[in-house]
Amino acid sequence: MSPMFRPRYASGAALPRGLGTVSTVTEQSGTAANLETEDPLDSQRYPGETLGLPESGRGSLASMVRRVGAIFIDWFVCMFIVVALIRPASTDVGLWTLLIFGIQDFLLTSMIGITIGKRLVGIRVARLDGRWIGPLWGLLRTVLLLLIIPALFMNADQRGLNDRAANTAVVRI
Repeated sequence: MSPMFRPRYASGAALPRGLGTVSTVTEQSGTAANLETEDPLDSQRYPGETLGLPESGRGSLASMVRRVGAIFIDWFVCMFIVVALIRPASTDVGLWTLLIFGIQDFLLTSMIGITIGKRLVGIRVARLDGRWIGPLWGLLRTVLLLLIIPALFMNADQRGLNDRAANTAVVRI
């Protein structure tokens, strides 16, 4: 819990759901000496622990360097496809690249969980319940990824809004 809210809930009032519990530690004199929180995110030792993922190795959360590298590789592959095959006017290359990037990300992520860039850097997208990602969750994840901003709002498990909405995580292969 944020230190800003501790005084408000120190009196023993109920906490909002998901913020943990506040307990007072008393000295022998009976006065409140300290506030202690039991928030699950505070006790998390590494990103992905609350999701049941290993700390390192296969199946652990992918680093931000690998994720960004995969996006750049995918973008350059899509740009090459646009320039080599579609050959639009130079002012339209960015728009066509975005369109091809969205299509390839949607198709490859929803069907197999791996794009070309993800495969090259050794990561993949996986549903947390172990099931197939599917077209609905793949489309939702891709649209939020293309909007850029939702993907930047990461939580303690390094999952952006696109991954949280689709119940997915980007893990190492």
